[in-house]
Amino acid sequence: MKPVKIKFGTDGWRAIIAQEYTVDNVKRVAEGTALWLKQNGGTRVVIGYDCRFGGELFTETTARVFGKHGITSLVAPGYISTPMVSLGVVKTGADLGVVITASHNPASYNGYKLKSKLGGPSVPADVTAVENLIPDAVPEDLPTYAELKEKGLVEEHDFEKIYIDHVHQGFDVDLIRNSGIGIAYDAMYGAGQSAMMKLLPEATHLHCEVNPSFNGQAPEPIGRNLTELSEVIKNNPKLDLGIANDGDADRIGLFDADGDFVDSHHILLLLLMYQYEYKGIKKGEVILTFSVTDKLKQLAEQYGLEYEVTKIGFKYIAEIMAERDVIVGGEESGGLAVSGHIPERDGIWIGLMIAEYMAKTGKSLKDLIKEIYAKVGSFNCNRDDVHVDNDRKWEIVKQAKENPFKTVGPYQVTDVKHIDGTKFYLDGDDKWLMVRPSGTEPVLRVYAQGADEAEVRKILDAGRAEMGI
Repeated sequence: MKPVKIKFGTDGWRAIIAQEYTVDNVKRVAEGTALWLKQNGGTRVVIGYDCRFGGELFTETTARVFGKHGITSLVAPGYISTPMVSLGVVKTGADLGVVITASHNPASYNGYKLKSKLGGPSVPADVTAVENLIPDAVPEDLPTYAELKEKGLVEEHDFEKIYIDHVHQGFDVDLIRNSGIGIAYDAMYGAGQSAMMKLLPEATHLHCEVNPSFNGQAPEPIGRNLTELSEVIKNNPKLDLGIANDGDADRIGLFDADGDFVDSHHILLLLLMYQYEYKGIKKGEVILTFSVTDKLKQLAEQYGLEYEVTKIGFKYIAEIMAERDVIVGGEESGGLAVSGHIPERDGIWIGLMIAEYMAKTGKSLKDLIKEIYAKVGSFNCNRDDVHVDNDRKWEIVKQAKENPFKTVGPYQVTDVKHIDGTKFYLDGDDKWLMVRPSGTEPVLRVYAQGADEAEVRKILDAGRAEMGI
């Protein structure tokens, strides 16, 4: 039987456990990684796993392949978040990080992410180089995990403690804990649970236990997946802030004191405002992916800061952060990063920064958002993921690029931009519709920005009618 061709997507390799994600295929991916490391003089790798099924097994499997090549694996005594792996690479001076995770995907998936020595996603060229070295044959005659431990080719490090110590250096955790701000934290059964229970023991903790099925809910921190957290906040007047993380705790979901979801567009604006106006960070760039609100560009301009719009995928932001001074970088799907930390998405770090912002100013999240609106105007954003067959998907994408709409429902198209998909500006700059294909599924992502929720819905519906979906 011909072996499966293993392809890395926008954020690593992901596949269904026991279908394509098998011990043998993990051995093959690890072999490609080991060969790439040896070509580049690498000898030490941090390997971490989250709370998914088989994490420890797949970590040991990876370490056994590395050990055969004389590469030392640095592992944690239990599950850890993706940012803990990335920070661990930097703090130990390792050459690479490997995370056994499928991030926010459903429980049936696991995956394999690569992290660079700079503490963020490996650059696309390195990922492609590893992918090209993955053999068809499964590596055999591997040493046992116990043998590697005896030889010193497996070292145990407490990466969670390293991370928590780093948090205490970056934040006034005591101020947050003593501020009187009531915080509810939803781990979504993911790898952020242990650290957050230690950092904020007085918080209300939801789903902070290991459940590899995630109780049947994909651990993606978006509004519709977090209704329980929203209700808990609504029903408890002492709660002012809700923080949720995905399965490997690199993404964030946020709620205000009314239990209303605060999306990444608003969080990015808050992060920029806090750092520029309150922390006095006046230098650096703002990096945003194509689907993020243009209000972020507007605020950067007000502050006299340079900005750049990238393709969608955090790896493009990380690549820039590794080389240039970036105040804030982020994407619409909850992956956000700030200066003073590693060039990595980190849901715990971002949640603590918002909590610290509230604690230092004594203002509610709603009040802080009102301050943003006073600067750039109020707005709302949303996205529909529309299932269409692949042929139709690419037909719509081609039409949007080659023969763009002149109108969308009652709106005039005043400008069109193509970076990663197509963005149609409607009646000026404040309203837009964007369409982009999923690279891995028969799905079209349709995004919109408008003045409020009702207008966004109207734009999305008009755009879908125009596309016939």
